[in-house]
Amino acid sequence: MQISYFHTSEAVSPVLPVAEGGPDAAVVIDVLRATTTIAWSLENGAEAIQAFADLDSLEAAAAAWPAEQRLRAGERGGQRVEGYDLGNSPLAVTHERVGGKRIFMSTTNGTRSLAAVREVPLLLTACLPNRTAVARRLIERDAREVWIVGSGWEGDYSLEDSLAAGAVASAAMELAVAPHRGVSCGNDEMLAALALWQQWRHDTETCLRAASHGQRLIRLGDHDADFACCAAVDSLTIVPVQAEPGVLRAS
Repeated sequence: MQISYFHTSEAVSPVLPVAEGGPDAAVVIDVLRATTTIAWSLENGAEAIQAFADLDSLEAAAAAWPAEQRLRAGERGGQRVEGYDLGNSPLAVTHERVGGKRIFMSTTNGTRSLAAVREVPLLLTACLPNRTAVARRLIERDAREVWIVGSGWEGDYSLEDSLAAGAVASAAMELAVAPHRGVSCGNDEMLAALALWQQWRHDTETCLRAASHGQRLIRLGDHDADFACCAAVDSLTIVPVQAEPGVLRAS
């Protein structure tokens, strides 16, 4: 398995088909907070997450879904979109709130990355809480060319997404012990992400808080519980997988 890391969706567009050298698996990461929220939503019983890069598309799709079976989750600039049921906090997606419902989600950065790689045959989302579960799934599916795609912040580098990319790759290397299942780095960004993980693996919350987006959340208000949840390594075994274009389900 060869794993490459791209810190924003802009770095991977367009995605080539597998036959032309494109990836057979992609992992989208948005630690603060979309992919953490997606994982916890599915853990707590959401029927599916349907992701949208823009709010107009979200509104049109949600309007066609039974009102009692849907929730709209919208975030821009770290804050909930006015009038929406949910923002982008993993603490808000309790079983009582999301159980049995489809969440129509659009966030500032994470859902754009999902849209960029939606044509890849195997598409997963990862965060620090499910990093080992995602690595195990990649190995089980015998993925050969894996692209980890961070979400960044409006096109800029993201420290916390790079930390999680290194966490996923490190887990894959630890699990892939058989010689024929070796894991290698496909680019320098992946090597750098692994080094970042080695530096911060025992103090992930401090890294998240030090990151520019972590600082942005701190300025917006009290997000201590969100930080703790997003920094909790291997607290989940659920793996969100794209079941149909734009729709993620638990697996």
